[in-house]
Amino acid sequence: MWDDPFFKGKVAVVTGGAHGIGKCIAEEFRKAGAEVAVIDVRPGPHTVGDIGDKEALERFVKDVTGRYGRIDYLIHNAPPLCRGIENCSYEEFQYALAVGVTAPFYLSKLFAPFFNPGGSIVNISSSRDRMSQKQTESYTAAKGGISALTHAMAVSFSGRIRVNSVSPGWIDTEYREYEGPDAVQHPAGRVGNPKDIADLVLFLCSDRAGFITGENICVDGGMTRLMIYHGDYGWKLDETPDS
Repeated sequence: MWDDPFFKGKVAVVTGGAHGIGKCIAEEFRKAGAEVAVIDVRPGPHTVGDIGDKEALERFVKDVTGRYGRIDYLIHNAPPLCRGIENCSYEEFQYALAVGVTAPFYLSKLFAPFFNPGGSIVNISSSRDRMSQKQTESYTAAKGGISALTHAMAVSFSGRIRVNSVSPGWIDTEYREYEGPDAVQHPAGRVGNPKDIADLVLFLCSDRAGFITGENICVDGGMTRLMIYHGDYGWKLDETPDS
């Protein structure tokens, strides 16, 4: 929990804030004293809406600004659809980009006039913006897009709003603990959990990060830095063709 009153009375907006990483981010802001507005496709005591829909975004912004007048933090967390090149349709790929890139762009544009001084935008990208598994093209393209959008907006909002990105690695939203190869492939010795991401988001929104903007920080326990060859850390290459 944030141990000073910095966030008391501030207003944070979180997309995809009803589950997983987004829920943890919203909860940590609330614990720190902030007012939190959430939009998510899941039902609950928040704005229910699909951020892939332009009108839903406009209604959400109108509701939030009507309720609070101003905002301080905008966290783009809602995850895009994950489909591969073999089974992803044109429409699904477009939808993934709408949720993962277009919505963060458009919400940032609509909320920009309403930011209090010292405002901050944090985009939740993924370590998949730099590495991939098979059949993940829609998700990976969206995460690569939001990483690039981060430094573009940081320059455009220079002097007004700081913009940074967080790229989570393996984050278990059920807070399960792992042993063996799953753990030791991470130099940190464990799989991550949502609070690992939420802690960094709050730091980036605080005045302690006042000289940080345009950055994409990978939070993956060092996994993307560990070079693994056949036979290392209990892994062996499986050359069995995909069925």
